[in-house]
Amino acid sequence: MKVYYDKDADLARLEGKTVAILGYGSQGHAHSLNLRDSGIDVRVGLRQGSPTWTKASNEGLLVKTVADAVAEADVIMMTLPDEHMASIYEAEIQPNLKPGNYLALAHGFNFHFGCIQPAEGVNAFMVAPKGPGHLVRDTYSRGGGVPCLVAVDCDPTGDTLQVALAYAKGIGGGRAGVIETSIREETETDLFGEQAVLCGGLTALMQAGFETLIEAGYAPEMAYFECIHEMKLIVDLIYEGGIANMRYSISNTAQYGDLTRGPRVVNPEVKAEMKRILAEIQSGAFAREFLLENTAGKPMFKALNRLGEEHPSEETGRKLRALMPWLEQNKLVDRARN
Repeated sequence: MKVYYDKDADLARLEGKTVAILGYGSQGHAHSLNLRDSGIDVRVGLRQGSPTWTKASNEGLLVKTVADAVAEADVIMMTLPDEHMASIYEAEIQPNLKPGNYLALAHGFNFHFGCIQPAEGVNAFMVAPKGPGHLVRDTYSRGGGVPCLVAVDCDPTGDTLQVALAYAKGIGGGRAGVIETSIREETETDLFGEQAVLCGGLTALMQAGFETLIEAGYAPEMAYFECIHEMKLIVDLIYEGGIANMRYSISNTAQYGDLTRGPRVVNPEVKAEMKRILAEIQSGAFAREFLLENTAGKPMFKALNRLGEEHPSEETGRKLRALMPWLEQNKLVDRARN
């Protein structure tokens, strides 16, 4: 495994080049602001009338339509939603690309599953921060960085990796480490991690624990603290020094329960389901399902999201967080700005 750091990347690779960031969501705002603060010539490409147009402008960024931003740019990073990227690429990006341009993604989905195939003469790479965009921005602002993955898809000019490393350095990735991988490996492992562990598995586990305590007659406030609020405390210990570090920090009672009861919750049946989820990702079945869901207007997506927002733990959490005003200070996510 090859890992690059700031010393291995040269921002001069981006000197004299214009970088267009398409989209101003979680990743888009972070990439735009970090690159701008690294001295790179940046503009943001958005749909005319986009609600994020004002947000980007208020940060002092130059905002243009997607087509105009691409036409002016040498490096084009697409941080658009995966499900919309192919249609936007076909209508507004591809017609404005020039040979020698660098087309980039922050997640390999559209390259790996063939939704976007770069035109002849166009370089293509991926720089994927291993964290949400709000963390990418916050960490950079504090002088640190979030680790990134880098991969080259097409390299007609022969310098695409060097340009990608410069880009990764510009958003702060070189401060933490930039790991070279492949589009396939990033895409499949990222989807699996999101679905089985980091988002899907974790939220389902927390909600199931909350429901179990409520159904047994315990107060919702106790259930929220024990199954949801304290998750951050445990994850912070793991983030700092691994699972062994967390186990060193907790009580002997908690550690014994962890070692003996955890495998009963995540048992061989659960792992078998994880393998089925991975197989759906590898075969492209998940990608087809996801894109078809979007084509149909996202009926299941919207229904499941609404049910999640209405889960009793959400209301309990809102009440408890209102008693902890310090949580509002230095928030990673400020919906009015990013």
